[in-house]
Amino acid sequence: MPYVALVSLAIWLYLIFARGGFWLASERERGAPAPTAWPEVVAVIPARDEAETIGATVGSLLRQDYPGVLRIVLVDDESSDGTAQAAGDSERLHIVSGKPTPPGWSGKLWAVAQGVAAAGDAAPYLLLTDADIAYQPDALTGLVARAESEGLALNSLMARLRCESLPERFAIPAFVFFFQMLYPFAWVASTSARTAAAAGGCMLVRREALAASGGIAAIRGALIDDCALAALLKRRGPIRLSLAERVASLRRYPDFGEIRRMVVRSAYPQLRYSPALLAFTLAALALVFLAPPAAALLAHGAARACGLATWALMATAFQPTLREYRVSPLWGFALPAIAAVYAVYTLESGLASARGRGGFWKGRYQESSVRGRGA
Repeated sequence: MPYVALVSLAIWLYLIFARGGFWLASERERGAPAPTAWPEVVAVIPARDEAETIGATVGSLLRQDYPGVLRIVLVDDESSDGTAQAAGDSERLHIVSGKPTPPGWSGKLWAVAQGVAAAGDAAPYLLLTDADIAYQPDALTGLVARAESEGLALNSLMARLRCESLPERFAIPAFVFFFQMLYPFAWVASTSARTAAAAGGCMLVRREALAASGGIAAIRGALIDDCALAALLKRRGPIRLSLAERVASLRRYPDFGEIRRMVVRSAYPQLRYSPALLAFTLAALALVFLAPPAAALLAHGAARACGLATWALMATAFQPTLREYRVSPLWGFALPAIAAVYAVYTLESGLASARGRGGFWKGRYQESSVRGRGA
């Protein structure tokens, strides 16, 4: 136990002092000087059974005060709930009826590819966004200004997630914290670092960079499509990922079942379907998050002191994200328990994949199609 507690402490010292300052949550949406001319943007929205939120998403885009031209392409991905009708009507909105997903494609990326094709080649930028994202009126102006100012191939914002219900307060700040730990946003922006990531809800993409990278077809089988796209585009130019202030998710997580499904759908694909990586990840979660409170509560002497210090360090590191989501700082001490729940969901994701039922979303087991096991 003393050695395990000491290793856990060393890991947290590394995380806090040498991992891109991820825990500070300091990479944020920022303004930039206005370009001399505002380029045309086409927003592409893949939507499958999103009648509940699509009207608000499209409405927020139509209300943008963007000085340039903004068009919207909505791909109705075989919805059964009237998504297309709920989107509303505007001369700037073009609705595409999605075709069935071909083998080797994820459903979402096939819808995105159809939307990109419908957008045409005239617009320098594509705003790839989800059907449950709302934009404040000046959000697109800020996105484009920064992309133009810094010559970005990709400017992505992690939309502010809902954090109102008890399950949301339990899981959402930790989700954002873990994501920043895996992909430090400062490293994403660094041209000398290989780290690449994006948040799929809001990705402003330079069309030429996407075309030069092979288009959406180059990542057609990716279930973690945002990070796959980021890795693709970072080879073509600088990218950024920031915490959003003017972009918010409308999706609700009223119970733990919704959060569980979110994690189970994506965790094992994030580990590249590797049993070895799954085992390593579970062991790492135990060492990093569970060993410190175990040592603090069960050990004695130096091991207990190390456990207490490490637990305090992780609770402190969690504070900026907790403040970002306006929840009690006491949740910092619950981080080990939250990590344990995420570990269970990650294991369940691997088991679902082994049963051929991975990547379940909107009535489809997407992983089965992507990995060639039949739908």
